Amino acid sequence: MDFSHAWRALRHRNFRLFFSGQSISLIGTWMTRIATAWLVYRLTHSAVLLGTVGFVGQIPTFLLAPFAGVWADRLNRRTVLVWTQGLAMVQSLMLAVLTLTHRITIPEILALAVFQGMINAFDMPARQAFMVQMVESRNDLQNAIAINSSMVNLARLIGPSLAGIIIAASSEGYCFLIDGLSYIAVIVSLLLMRIHAVEKKSERASMVEQLREGWSYVSEFVPVRSILTLFAILSLMGWPFVVLMPIFAAKVLHGGPNTMGFLMGAVGVGALVSALVLVVRKSVRGLTSIIPIAAVIFGCGLIAFGFSRTMWLSMILMLFTGYGMMQGLTASNTVIQTLVDEKMRGRVMSYYTAAFVGMAPFGSLLAGFLAHWMGAPYTVIFSGSVCILGGLWFWSQLPAIRRDMRPVYERLGIVAPREPAVAEEAAR
Repeated sequence: MDFSHAWRALRHRNFRLFFSGQSISLIGTWMTRIATAWLVYRLTHSAVLLGTVGFVGQIPTFLLAPFAGVWADRLNRRTVLVWTQGLAMVQSLMLAVLTLTHRITIPEILALAVFQGMINAFDMPARQAFMVQMVESRNDLQNAIAINSSMVNLARLIGPSLAGIIIAASSEGYCFLIDGLSYIAVIVSLLLMRIHAVEKKSERASMVEQLREGWSYVSEFVPVRSILTLFAILSLMGWPFVVLMPIFAAKVLHGGPNTMGFLMGAVGVGALVSALVLVVRKSVRGLTSIIPIAAVIFGCGLIAFGFSRTMWLSMILMLFTGYGMMQGLTASNTVIQTLVDEKMRGRVMSYYTAAFVGMAPFGSLLAGFLAHWMGAPYTVIFSGSVCILGGLWFWSQLPAIRRDMRPVYERLGIVAPREPAVAEEAAR
């Protein structure tokens, strides 16, 4: 079988630079996520505070992402990314200094989490909208998104495992320090890119008017609306299982930071396999059917994980959980990026960010309180059940989704205009 097409997006110089710089930076990012969770749990042993830190770190993204999307459509996206990466480096280095000097407190962790959430609110829509400028050819966009997902999940595999080793050997502060220094790589890669300037029309519309225009586009276009609704459900109920990992590692599986690192590493392996499966795809055709199936796999993985009490079984279940999570995430991102009009890209991706990241703070807070009330295992069992119901709901919406996707696919040449049967099958 010929897999020469699998890495075709890397023929674009700008995307190669992004891939190399981001690969280094993302390892540091995942180290910080694990180190922060373990630091909070070490200081407090509180499920509620684990959820609270997740809430305050992500609520700014929910509140600011729509405004950031307007700016992503107005401003130079590379410039926005250079600024967000520089500020993220400052945030990580501040965490490192405070932790290594033993001055870190929960209020300081909360404040720096809010700062990072504000940065992410502007970084994520700009990054998603910038993708199409890096690969130039829209035919390679799906491949670029799949490769990017592979990169994220390779980092998810390496970062948590490395963080667990470093925390067990020394301190969480060194994870924060490595993360801070890793941002240098992605900043340099952005500065080395040769980007064709996209002419930005002077906008006479106000911020409120552009926000309204973006909301109308998202809420009235059935495929995007349905995907973002499912995303919001999964983000609220499913993805916050990560904030409960210290509890599973310490109390359920009777381990330490290494145990948490291995569990998150297993999620990364499953997600990486999922992303690589999507890398070898030649077309966006067939992705809409993958989305609800992935949600069901994700939910089943969470339910079974909640019942597990042995390390080896929990790691296997985390493989399936990571696989389902990433299949849905990457397929959804690809479909949206393919369908959306360029002039609306920043705003649409800001709502994507709000659904993907913005609902997570409410989920983190809910997961923390539910875990305090009924325990972490029953919390993820309940969460997984909701994810399965969300996947089944999306499946029921597929006829309407395919109907609205067809004209766009015809315009892009993905399906032939005069072959309705083929077009119908292509949207599946």
